[in-house]
Amino acid sequence: MLLTDYGSYIATQERVDALYLSPTEWAKKALTNVAGMGPFSSDRTIAEYAEQIWHTKPIIR
Repeated sequence: MLLTDYGSYIATQERVDALYLSPTEWAKKALTNVAGMGPFSSDRTIAEYAEQIWHTKPIIR
C-alpha cells in the first residue's frame, strides 16, 4: 500500500525538476500558488474542522 503511487510521485518530481530549470516558468507557478492561498488561514481551517468534522464548540477563556 505504501508504494502504490510511488511511480506517480517520481513522475511528478521529474516534472518539478524540469520546471525548476526554467526560472521564469517556476516563478509564474510559485506566484500563482501563493496567490491562490488567499482564503487559507490555519485558524479558520482549524475552526471549520472543529465545527464540521469534530462537532465541537470553542472554549472561550
